[in-house]
Amino acid sequence: MTEIPYIVATAGHVDHGKSSLVRALTGTDPDRLPEEKARGITIDLGFAHLVLPAPPQGPRSEVRYSCGLIDVPGHEDFVANMVSGVGAIDLALLTVAADDGWMPQTEEHLQILLHLGVQHGVIALTKCDLCPDRDHALHQLREQLAGTPLEHAPIVPTSTLTGEGLPALRAALSDSLSHTPAPVDAGKPRLWVDRAFSLKGTGTVVTGTLLGGSLGSGEVVSIQPAGGTCHIRTCHAYGRETTRSLPGMRTALNLPDLGLDPTGPPTRHVRRGDLITRPEFGTASRTLEVQVEILARPLPGRRIPGRALKSGLRVLLQLGSARVASRLEWLDRTQLLPGERGVAQLRLATPLFAFAGDRFVLRDETQQLTLAGGVVLDPEARRARARSPRRLAWLQDEPEPLRLIRAHLEREGALPTSALLLRSRWSEEEIASALARGIADGRLAKAGAFVLESTTLNLWTATAAQRIRDHHRAHPELPGLPLGELRAAMGSVPVPEAAFPDLVASLAHAGFALAGSMIREQSHQAAPATAVAEAMARLESQLDAHGLEVPHRDTLAPDRTAQQALRQLIQSGRAIELSADLVVGPAAFRRARTAVRSLLQEKGRATASEVRLHLATSRRLVIPLLERLDRDGVTRREGEVRVLGKPSPPALPRSPVPPGRDVPRQG
Repeated sequence: MTEIPYIVATAGHVDHGKSSLVRALTGTDPDRLPEEKARGITIDLGFAHLVLPAPPQGPRSEVRYSCGLIDVPGHEDFVANMVSGVGAIDLALLTVAADDGWMPQTEEHLQILLHLGVQHGVIALTKCDLCPDRDHALHQLREQLAGTPLEHAPIVPTSTLTGEGLPALRAALSDSLSHTPAPVDAGKPRLWVDRAFSLKGTGTVVTGTLLGGSLGSGEVVSIQPAGGTCHIRTCHAYGRETTRSLPGMRTALNLPDLGLDPTGPPTRHVRRGDLITRPEFGTASRTLEVQVEILARPLPGRRIPGRALKSGLRVLLQLGSARVASRLEWLDRTQLLPGERGVAQLRLATPLFAFAGDRFVLRDETQQLTLAGGVVLDPEARRARARSPRRLAWLQDEPEPLRLIRAHLEREGALPTSALLLRSRWSEEEIASALARGIADGRLAKAGAFVLESTTLNLWTATAAQRIRDHHRAHPELPGLPLGELRAAMGSVPVPEAAFPDLVASLAHAGFALAGSMIREQSHQAAPATAVAEAMARLESQLDAHGLEVPHRDTLAPDRTAQQALRQLIQSGRAIELSADLVVGPAAFRRARTAVRSLLQEKGRATASEVRLHLATSRRLVIPLLERLDRDGVTRREGEVRVLGKPSPPALPRSPVPPGRDVPRQG
């Protein structure tokens, strides 16, 4: 029979029978610590396993539910442990003692469940054998749950002392699970470590609730936030070894590469609050962009709602099993009031690894009060452009893939398709579907491997087109605008460097063409301007007149027009570039080449000094000349002398040799 894994966690005030209920349902005592036995209260998380058949008349009559039960502490001193246990649950088992009724930690636990997005639950009215007015207790519960996702949840009167209601509670849990979405395998496995210990002969073992994907034996995983990697030797789920653990399972991983000593290298040990995931998802961050909400419900044990939260407030962030001191900085306001929702940055004291879509709880620094909760919008946030009005507008509503894609693109300009919401709870299929919707309705566009907003692409294309046309008007003699100059001319248009080639390629669909390292309008034909043509004629005359004793290139072409003319002469072969500083006429170059060949044919070899004397020229020219002849294959350097290279001289080059490729000059 098919089993669907689920995680169910208890919640409720201290001494309202959570642990007793788990024992009665599963036969397992979740209180495992000696101190818990001695004090009679739950201090840390406890675990049990419960298998329930699906209701015979329900939508999943042919399956059963394999439930990992997490028992959480109810005492106010251990709320932090409670939050660690309910961060990845599918259904809540809220317990309220019939003789006590709604109590402060009942309210705080409910608020935590609401902050974490829990939508499904069953309420156990415990100790009903001690309640003379059961109807009043039920009415009080309905009043407290009104307006919450649990307002219509089944309430089952129970007594672990008499056994009353236990079959009905199992049936209610089974029925509720039948209407609870199964844990999703998004291909993004994460396991928040809630226990880490060592077993003799086995090594380090960590346990947690697996969510977002599956993990199996032999896989390499990363340990966040330290960033170290290790391999999984074995996986266990509910006391049995398995080759692969699925999302929604309580999972134990044997990680023999790691230790428990916190004084050792940070990448080689693991502890509670760490996250086990895959290395390709990146590294931890010190800044999260988040959406925060304060509930309008009264504070636990009081008649007033929570307080306003101001910018700069120091809080304790609880996400998964991690707890990190943080500072809250609002992006869209100066403070948040009860019943409101706002966008903020959490600036963390220590790095934390999070996904977009992760839900969290904010508590005060003393860990006495739950302040607010929310959802991560950007797990790798930066301060730059954080307060852009358009970006904030997209971050205000309920987070969903397309809105977050647009918000991230507004800041980044363009992103590779493969990087879109990689660090998020959504699967590749969900992200691809959102991207397709954005492209279909014209809000997003693709350029090669990159995605950007249509408005950004239009702005970039229009700006680039204008820069190219301006260059054509200013320099009609040139074949196009060098890509490097185009990149520099884009100014403040937000396009990342990696996306530049793809965006240039996209211009081909807008009437432009690439010409080597230049881009031009398809209709553009280079035509030397009169001034440039005149400069070219003057330069040719100068080069012919000077022979090999030409002046420095800057002296030869002192202004922009002359420089353009000299470049065109070099490109057309009407001038020969010996080095970045030295250009000679083609006739002088041919004469020098012939003279060097004759010398080497006669002597077999010659030093640079001997070549200089033979040509009756200066060292300033002879070294670049020989280096050029080496490149052309006319000569070959052997130590401090030159010998003949190829048996016949090459044709006169028609294009310049790029500067900067000269061999080291000899003495």
